[in-house]
Amino acid sequence: MDFGFSEQQQMLRTSARDFLAKECPTTKVRELEESEKGYDSQMWNAMAELGWMGLLFPEEYGGSSGTFMDLVVLMEEMGRSIAPSPFFSTVCLSALPILQYGSSDQKEHILPKVAKGEEILSLALTEASMSLQPSNITSHATLDGENYLLEGTKFFVRDAAVANHLLVVARTSNKENPKDGITLFLVDAKSPGIEIEEITTMAKEKHSVVTFNKTKVSKTDVIGQVDQGWNIVEFIMQRAVTLKCAEVVGSCQAVLDMTTQYAKDRIQFERPIGSFQAIQHRLADMLIDVEGTQFLVYQASCSIEEGTPSDLQVSAAKAKANEVFQKATLDGVQIHGAIGFTRDHDIGLYYRRVKAAEFAMGDADYHRERIAVDLGL
Repeated sequence: MDFGFSEQQQMLRTSARDFLAKECPTTKVRELEESEKGYDSQMWNAMAELGWMGLLFPEEYGGSSGTFMDLVVLMEEMGRSIAPSPFFSTVCLSALPILQYGSSDQKEHILPKVAKGEEILSLALTEASMSLQPSNITSHATLDGENYLLEGTKFFVRDAAVANHLLVVARTSNKENPKDGITLFLVDAKSPGIEIEEITTMAKEKHSVVTFNKTKVSKTDVIGQVDQGWNIVEFIMQRAVTLKCAEVVGSCQAVLDMTTQYAKDRIQFERPIGSFQAIQHRLADMLIDVEGTQFLVYQASCSIEEGTPSDLQVSAAKAKANEVFQKATLDGVQIHGAIGFTRDHDIGLYYRRVKAAEFAMGDADYHRERIAVDLGL
């Protein structure tokens, strides 16, 4: 398993880092946190022009036929800059399953628009229990002639308020095995019968409660096969969890870099605080944790790219990433001292995103349980 990056991937990393440093400094992050949409349309269009949205799409859909590792590299850089945008919702959660399981018409209709930055997508998966188990999918779709009538409520649907289409997970029949009877639908977000209520979160991300009240969805808007949608959910989970971990690794690296620099610059007792062993050991542990998490993420990413995705590797990366992000940001705040507890310092921007990242696509306990199942326990 080769973790070395190609010349093209190194160029992608450099260009992404330079672009985000220029277009989305932390002052812009703070501004976008308070904005109505939560992202900058001009920056979004510039990202599309750089080819980011269509990175993995074939050329026929306006993409560049990149690899999954290319997307991992990009997500790391987006995590480093904590740039607010609907990229994760659109590309990682929604466009990838459409690319893999969508019909020719669906792909031709949606993917070129995504690549151009003209289409924003969002995944409506979790419900009131917040569980990622198939037994907790209670939203249902009832066949009515050539259409389905969709009913139910989805919670924490990221970027739903600005989405053009929602990828909705619903139950179309009740089977003995809860994994059976689940179907995915591509739903126009402006369809009658959809109510979207925004939720304010600590991380200032744009989430919503989305309620479907007999929302009409055509049979042609089914993604994949009716009653066989849980395998698509698992496909989404494997890739989205890994990409979320890559984003977290980028954030952790930024925390390590800014805290190390602060330890070099901050003078106390007539010497830099980084000269004290207590600070040195904390930063050394932070580097060890970040490097270890990065290894797990790359290992999971390589298995996906090679066509042999491992649930164990993906869950190991997420469980570790959740804990390392929390520890790294907490240590970073403490090393910064009093200024680290203010809303004016950049370290706080990362600290406020810890819980959001932890519960996105399953917390550490959820993924430990998946690891235990994989171990046969």
